[in-house]
Amino acid sequence: MLDIRFVRENPDTVATAMESRAQIWDKERFLELDAERRAAISKVESLQAQRNAISKRIGELMRLGSQQEAEAAKNEVRLINEQLGALEVQRSTSEETLAEMMLALPNLPSETTPIGKSEEENIEVRRWGEPRVFDFSPLAHWDLGPKLGIIDFERAVKLSKSRFILLAGLGARLERALINFMADTHIDRGYKEWWCPILGNAETLTGTGQLPKFEEDLFKTTDGMYLIPTAEVMLTNIHRDETLEANDLPLHYCAFTPCFREEAGSAGRDTRGLIRVHQFDKVEMVKLVTPETSFDELEDMVADAENILQLLNLPYRVINLCTGDIGFSAAKTYDLEVWLPSYNDYKEISSCSNCVDFQARRADIKYRDVESFKGTRHVHTLNGSGLAVGRTMAAIIENYQQPDGSVLIPDVLQPYMGGIKAIKQD
Repeated sequence: MLDIRFVRENPDTVATAMESRAQIWDKERFLELDAERRAAISKVESLQAQRNAISKRIGELMRLGSQQEAEAAKNEVRLINEQLGALEVQRSTSEETLAEMMLALPNLPSETTPIGKSEEENIEVRRWGEPRVFDFSPLAHWDLGPKLGIIDFERAVKLSKSRFILLAGLGARLERALINFMADTHIDRGYKEWWCPILGNAETLTGTGQLPKFEEDLFKTTDGMYLIPTAEVMLTNIHRDETLEANDLPLHYCAFTPCFREEAGSAGRDTRGLIRVHQFDKVEMVKLVTPETSFDELEDMVADAENILQLLNLPYRVINLCTGDIGFSAAKTYDLEVWLPSYNDYKEISSCSNCVDFQARRADIKYRDVESFKGTRHVHTLNGSGLAVGRTMAAIIENYQQPDGSVLIPDVLQPYMGGIKAIKQD
């Protein structure tokens, strides 16, 4: 969340930032609640001091035998206690409402995030690779996958419901190959691998910003646990409520997990094939770093995601998201979009974000550096897909398909596939 002191002292700056993000923020209500809370705190402190002074005088009056004056003083204390009780209720109500407002307030965009209302105003940074020109009519992965016997959409619906995926034979093996290849590659580039739970508690989901705002997009268990929408949730919260040492930073983490999303409100959008499903595999990257280095670390994280696509020889482009398109917790985001022939367009396959201290403030992740400053500061957190596995499989099936209906296996994946060089129809 944002620093409430910053919001209090810079309400117009926050209002302008929220307008650029197309977010509604009631500045006047915030200032009113904040003033009520601070006034209540001040009044409580004043009355408590007054009560303490009177209580001290009661003891002196009792020792002097001034019973009548002592009883009058006791009545004063009782009246003050009643006032304190009412003020505590007022303060508690103001604090709860203010906390709800702060939890619902998104991050401030960085100065290098372009201003824009929607994805149409995102800025393309660069492209890599050339989309393949086919000398035959290529098939979409949702058609070719079933023909090859590696994707079974119909039985997946029977087992679960629509927008779940069942992989068979070499399809399942390709999924495992991609996961291991991605994880190994990130480990070789300095990331520490974790194996995480896929159920998180409310504090964990709140720490990274999924709760309370996006609860409708989450799968929830009967005992109040949540299926994670991304390993970012777990990796970031590993150090929740901890104070790290400067020498511990930076921390570069990665993990494979299944991810679960209700995708509420996305009916009709990319619902064919592997692009937008309720359960998908992903290898995630997370960094905890110092504020001075976080934007350089973001560029490096994007390069780490790009490295996967380059090794797979999949054409892609990098997009700098505008203020109207960045995520709730992000200050700056780059999307990587892979070329999919079925769309004749690029589709998102990775999103890399610098959340600055927004998540660290919610999760209370700090660090100390006695040589640079007194006390503690919040770390900056970053997260990025490295990559979404299902979308990578879709890109491979479509970009590596052959005229005979087979799909070649990228060279870097063949060792993970037991030397298999192609997936062919039986």
